[in-house]
Amino acid sequence: MLTAIAKEYGNGRLLFIGSTDLDTQQPVIWNVGAIAASGHPRALDTIRRLLLASAAIPAAFPPMMFDVTVDGKAYQEMDVDGGAFVQTFLYPASVTVQRRTRMANDQPVPAAAAYIIRNGRLDPEWATVQRRTLDIAGRAISTMIAASGYNDILHIYNTTQKDSVDFNLAYIGPNFNMDLPAPFDPS
Repeated sequence: MLTAIAKEYGNGRLLFIGSTDLDTQQPVIWNVGAIAASGHPRALDTIRRLLLASAAIPAAFPPMMFDVTVDGKAYQEMDVDGGAFVQTFLYPASVTVQRRTRMANDQPVPAAAAYIIRNGRLDPEWATVQRRTLDIAGRAISTMIAASGYNDILHIYNTTQKDSVDFNLAYIGPNFNMDLPAPFDPS
């Protein structure tokens, strides 16, 4: 799989995965293709660890620690689920600069398609909220999270339209109604 990702990166395809650096309260966008194509002996381990970090829901799963060096100083970056900062993202802004410049100068712009995977619903989920402080607070937080995810998709759609990028979205639809027996149930 590492070789296939590296090959597609060489063909101009981009695969990004996001996590959140809790120390800096910033999103981290990992260029998985560049890591795979780097030939670094720890590339496979790094990709496995960043996949774990990107799914490490705070307080439910442990964060992943990454050794980094900034301005010659070594420290550890603590990364968790990218949803702590943004639930869904398209690509870094730097990717669009070159594309928009070419479009503005009437230069040829290669066809591009974005495939967005939203591991969640986009429709509201009705529930009776008990008139107690903790229940109200919990529902308000889940509402903010749901609205944030929905707004992320709208932002991405608008960006693809500005950049002339084909938009494709997969998400959990309103017809999915399976009740989970427990949180994080493998089945």
